[in-house]
Amino acid sequence: MLRRIYKFYRQHFYAINGAAIGLLVGFSFVNFGIIETLFLALCVTVGYLIGKQLQKDKAFLKNLLDKILPPGSYR
Repeated sequence: MLRRIYKFYRQHFYAINGAAIGLLVGFSFVNFGIIETLFLALCVTVGYLIGKQLQKDKAFLKNLLDKILPPGSYR
């Protein structure tokens, strides 16, 4: 049974994920409003980009904090 569900999911990957994202965005608009939802999407995007950069370069966060804060003040 699980193999059939997994196979169906793999065949319709983009449609299922698109529908799930659309559902989440719709619920966010209804529950939080447009401005709050856009702010949430901005925070998620920034978090994704920082995480993607950290995966490539482990010292990225340290270098970023050195640029923003005085060197060594966050340790």
